[in-house]
Amino acid sequence: MRLALVRWAGFVGLHGLLFAGFLQAQQLPPIEPPKPMPGSHADSPTIRVTTNEVLVPTLVERPHGGGIVYGLKPSDFVVEDNGVPQKIHVQEELDTAPVALVVAMEEGRAGALEFQKLEKLGPLLEVFLSDPRSQAALVGFGSKPRLMLDYTHSEEDLAAALQRLEPGDGGAAILDTISYGVDLLEDQPKEYRRVLLLISEERDHGSKHTKPAQLVSKIGRSDVLVLSISYSPSKAELAHDIKDNGEDRALNMVSTLVMAVQAFKKNVSKQIAIMSGGEYTTFTGDRHFEARVMEAAKDVRNRYLITFSPSDPTPGLHTIRVRTVEDYGAKIIARANYWRDAGQ
Repeated sequence: MRLALVRWAGFVGLHGLLFAGFLQAQQLPPIEPPKPMPGSHADSPTIRVTTNEVLVPTLVERPHGGGIVYGLKPSDFVVEDNGVPQKIHVQEELDTAPVALVVAMEEGRAGALEFQKLEKLGPLLEVFLSDPRSQAALVGFGSKPRLMLDYTHSEEDLAAALQRLEPGDGGAAILDTISYGVDLLEDQPKEYRRVLLLISEERDHGSKHTKPAQLVSKIGRSDVLVLSISYSPSKAELAHDIKDNGEDRALNMVSTLVMAVQAFKKNVSKQIAIMSGGEYTTFTGDRHFEARVMEAAKDVRNRYLITFSPSDPTPGLHTIRVRTVEDYGAKIIARANYWRDAGQ
């Protein structure tokens, strides 16, 4: 028994050291930072992720295209953190905050083949920017991200910038670009709903500054909603839930991080969307692409904003499961993970 405990301690210690090494931050090359949005107030009421509170954007859709389920109350939801039900708060109104949007578009590798679709993206972004305070920034990327256009509400400026896409190199640094996009969004006012729209292939090619485990941790700490629209379908799947097995919880949490890292290698755009509570879709033709962008934009506003203060102080990657008390046969799209630092 004692030998088994020693082996267990060694296993956890080894994996802890490995992932601590993964999570050491490395800075991307300096890129012109975005300007802060005008007319913002730091003391505006909002619900956000803090060290003691986790934000869980949740979309509840009826089956077979039956529309959104509205009017649900806190008593209608069950939210589990590593299998343990939590005391939750649900914002009374659906998400009505202005949007800070970063659109990250792949220019490298096969990205140039999609430029004709991306050049028509301007009018589709109006759905995201329906609130006059909302603004969008554009990022292009090959082997590294570049800020194409700083935050603006101007449809004309967005449309003009989209005509200036540049065929990139053989890289598709998705990990580095998502990390950069999250930084751009977290510089914006806290009262804004922060959304990253990623249009790319599924797998990373050439990120040099961001490891998968680093990005798992970064997304897990942020309140950025990632919407991924990819060039091709994916077969990769990630288990959304783990059981709370008491003494085995530390092993389960290490396993969850391993699964997340492995899923990044198969389809980073899908895994990031799942983690953040966003959506992952694919497209082929022009009409399919436009429909996907419109759906993603509309659904941003239809999410319930659920928050809870975690009851489990275990540091590391936690798994969230959201369900409704009554079975509506509905599809629930909610944040799957969050990251808890030691000492929080």
